[in-house]
Amino acid sequence: MHNLGVTRASRRQDHLLQTPDTFIRAPLPGMQAATAIVHAAPANGAGFTAYTAEMQTGGSLGPAAGERFVYVLEGSVTIGAQKLVVAGYAYLPANPPQSVVASEASRVLVIEKAYQSVSGSAAPKSLTGNEATVAPQPLLGDPDIEVRTLLPDSPEFDLAVNTMTFQPGASLPMVEMHVMEHGLLMLEGGGIYRLGDSWYPVKAGDFIWMAPFCPQWFGAIGKAPAKYLIYKDWNRHPL
Repeated sequence: MHNLGVTRASRRQDHLLQTPDTFIRAPLPGMQAATAIVHAAPANGAGFTAYTAEMQTGGSLGPAAGERFVYVLEGSVTIGAQKLVVAGYAYLPANPPQSVVASEASRVLVIEKAYQSVSGSAAPKSLTGNEATVAPQPLLGDPDIEVRTLLPDSPEFDLAVNTMTFQPGASLPMVEMHVMEHGLLMLEGGGIYRLGDSWYPVKAGDFIWMAPFCPQWFGAIGKAPAKYLIYKDWNRHPL
């Protein structure tokens, strides 16, 4: 049945909620046997680009527009001699360029941005990992909210990517307002997100962009944990 123009998706000056019913697929330059769903980009005010790539067996991503973070949602991909399965991830610097090829039908989340260098620190080298091997840490001592830090918290990295898992009923302890912007993909479960002065039901598959200083809060609702992957710019002076 046609939804008659009804959607949970929303676009405001300081945030965006993009829901799967609004997704449009199109290839990006250089992609082979793959298409992209662009979630955030400079066109909507973001300082980074985030997209989900849907790849056929043997499909590949095009050249990166800068440094690149890849997280495997379904299937598996190879980067050089390294194979990444579900929950596997990679940080890839802009130089040298590295290909990302699907070993089977796959979906990956891709985050790209221009790298911001800092005096006295070399650019990061490529790394790979799997979220399952990352030890969780409680958020501000709350054992019902687990944070897994996927990239090193060291000066050469100008971005941070984490996953956060909320037990049913758990919520952020405060409404946050800060200079970092976010890109967030709901991976499991659902809940309520406050963005600006609006409140949204969200669930797995939704993507959220939050501009700097956008008021933000999340609470998990349901009988299963809620989990999301979240990006932020990091380790750089606001100027």
